[in-house]
Amino acid sequence: MSPPVSTTRPAAGRSVRLPIQGMDCASCAAKIERALSAVPGVDRATVNFAAEEATIALAPGAAPDLAGAVRDLGYRVRERELELAIEGMHCASCVQKVERELAAQPGVLAASVNLAAETARVRAVPGAVEPADLVRALERAGYGAREIGDAGLAEAEREASRSEELASLRRRWLVAFALWLPFGIFEMAPHLFMLAGVHVHGWPVLPPWLQLVLATPLLVYSGRHFFVGAWKGLKHRSADMNTLVATGTGAAYAYSAVATMAPGVFRSAGIEPHVYFEAAATIVTLILLGTWLEVRAKGRTGEAIRQLLGLQPDAARVRRGGAEVEVPVADVRVGDILVVRPGERVPVDGEVIEGRSAIDESMLTGESMPVGKGPGDEVIGATMNRSGSFAFRATRVGADTALAMIVRLVREAQGSKAPVQRLADLVAAYFVPIVIAVAIATFALWFVLGPHPSLTYAIVTSVAVLIIACPCALGLATPTAIMVGTGRGAAMGILIKDAESLEIAQSVDVIVLDKTGTVTRGEPSVTDVVPAPGFAADELLAIAASAERGSEHPIGEAIVREAESRGLTIPPASGFAALAGRGIEAEVDGRSVLIGTLELLASYGVAPVDEAGQERIRQLADEGKSVVRVAVAGLPVGILAVADTVQAGSAEAVRALRDRGLEVVMLTGDDRRTAAAIAKRVGIDSVLAEVQPEEKAARIRELQDAGKRVAMVGDGINDAPALAQADVGIAIGTGTDVAIEAGDITLIRPDLRGVAQAIALSARTMRTIKQNLFFAFVYNVVGIPIAAGLLWPWTGVLMAPWVGALAMVLSDVTVMGNSLKLRTARLETP
Repeated sequence: MSPPVSTTRPAAGRSVRLPIQGMDCASCAAKIERALSAVPGVDRATVNFAAEEATIALAPGAAPDLAGAVRDLGYRVRERELELAIEGMHCASCVQKVERELAAQPGVLAASVNLAAETARVRAVPGAVEPADLVRALERAGYGAREIGDAGLAEAEREASRSEELASLRRRWLVAFALWLPFGIFEMAPHLFMLAGVHVHGWPVLPPWLQLVLATPLLVYSGRHFFVGAWKGLKHRSADMNTLVATGTGAAYAYSAVATMAPGVFRSAGIEPHVYFEAAATIVTLILLGTWLEVRAKGRTGEAIRQLLGLQPDAARVRRGGAEVEVPVADVRVGDILVVRPGERVPVDGEVIEGRSAIDESMLTGESMPVGKGPGDEVIGATMNRSGSFAFRATRVGADTALAMIVRLVREAQGSKAPVQRLADLVAAYFVPIVIAVAIATFALWFVLGPHPSLTYAIVTSVAVLIIACPCALGLATPTAIMVGTGRGAAMGILIKDAESLEIAQSVDVIVLDKTGTVTRGEPSVTDVVPAPGFAADELLAIAASAERGSEHPIGEAIVREAESRGLTIPPASGFAALAGRGIEAEVDGRSVLIGTLELLASYGVAPVDEAGQERIRQLADEGKSVVRVAVAGLPVGILAVADTVQAGSAEAVRALRDRGLEVVMLTGDDRRTAAAIAKRVGIDSVLAEVQPEEKAARIRELQDAGKRVAMVGDGINDAPALAQADVGIAIGTGTDVAIEAGDITLIRPDLRGVAQAIALSARTMRTIKQNLFFAFVYNVVGIPIAAGLLWPWTGVLMAPWVGALAMVLSDVTVMGNSLKLRTARLETP
């Protein structure tokens, strides 16, 4: 299923040129033109068939999904995707502002910003906008930005930037704490003692002029970035967390400074001035501490990508000019022969050409047991060679390796937005202006209606409202959980394409499993060797393998593999002939050998097997196995059963899915008897058999039309349309690139138990997001009215501004901590 094209749409009141692919004639152009013209917010649309381009004039204030409207018709929109690292974002309001700035640039189709990852993904018309244009636009808006290129370099730069930010925050907090300490001892301690029921008499206090001396450098140095950020926002007619903090602390400081240096101004009006330096100092100190904790936690949300990138070795041992030389991994080319020794990581993807070893693939697949590798087997870059040396030929290097693909998928998923975030984005767009309005209203009401001294009450309550409001928690609630959830999935061998897929997976009703290569191994193997009386099983198998050695039929190849796996000596054969649709004949040790159907043996005058043999054949057929008969020198010597064997863990996976209350359906092109036999072995009751490849997507659609939300699991190229049609397509990682591209979730390991794990991960992540959003909304809905003095009429208690600052810090830390719990949370798989 296709992910949504955008989160923020093109800016209003301008024209957009949209390159379109897939038009075959003027009728296509007319159809697209009509569809675009019907999109709400579009004033006029014209499509040029020759230029393959649409020109759309947008109405003022409109923000339509233009690319989505074209895609819905089955056409493609040419676009390029850019990723930017953003510096200076503090809250959900910053996210809205950055998205608006990016979307307003000519040629930008969509922009989506992730606060937790501090990145922006931009979809743009090729050639219409360059990364430098976007960087300049954001710098004008008051944010730092740079294009992200190589994943490893980008992560290193991001880590360096985060370390620098943490060091700066630590320095500023230490200075703030040192300057705040006298306030804590002399101004706040008596109030804390009173709250604890301890009455203190004669406690010394700081004179106002000394408070001014301490608070001024604290705000100027440690709190400077709040005021700089607020000023930048004011210049661009926007507001964010910096605006709230700067307004609250600035008002408290300014009032206190005037009360200290010119108290007569207030006394002449009959007002006894009070100072609130301790409130401003405490607010800045607490928020700096909270910001430091938040930046640290945000760094931990991206730990999965750093761990993946850390798996890539720096150097590789390559055979060149008859010698082994060590070269940087970046210099390895496709076709190079590489050597890996015990304890070393495999540098790139490739195919073993000599030697044998056991490879630990747990860091990519989640499978703890080492996997044996020999000539012809595939090895994956970044996996660990546990024992034995081997040489392999590089088949994928650089950005084409499995590790690079995994990192790319995880980064894209972490940068995407879940539909559940839309409400938070909507609230964030109006949050800060509403809070400022509430603060102004609070000040006015307390000043006009409050008890004496009303100005004091007005200042305390309005500053508390400004400080307790927390757009950060709203902005972090969803992206932090998405980042940790997708990272946890990558560590388990589950790759999630985007946040929408992660959200939908936990709500599916039906799991449709393709049989071949998904429920079963997709490769026939010998399951039963039944010799006639007087013949040994190994003798029967060796003769059959000798005759089949020249066969290219899957059944013949399965017989040869089974004999080789048992270490049997396979004698040479001659006179091989394939009899299309019936079997083969050959000569082994001077005796004629026939292998095939009953009709084939009967045509050569071979007598049928006895009644016991016939019963055994019927039993094997009922189990969904293909039975071949073997005759030597005109006499029946036994039968072999060949079947596509069930994947390890398939039955356990089906049981886990059914225990979650999901309906499990098997979809296959096989005949009903074979399909029913396989389904019975793994515990599936519902079977859709004899379904042609082109019919699979239609069967998925039928289930959806019945009101079901469907997840499709498959691995082959024939599954790709069905994977795309399903609400969630789950692709087995060993399948074709087409199927993996069509899937919304990819299992690196061919194990159906990963499906149950993916759904459990989705459910746990969505539960975390809902908890975060609930806390963020409830915190603000309850906290702001209390800060405004809602409880005063009944309790006579007002919230001190520093208490609001502490509450705001705790709200951020709570949301981040709840998301980080996903890293170690137990997934509820039955």
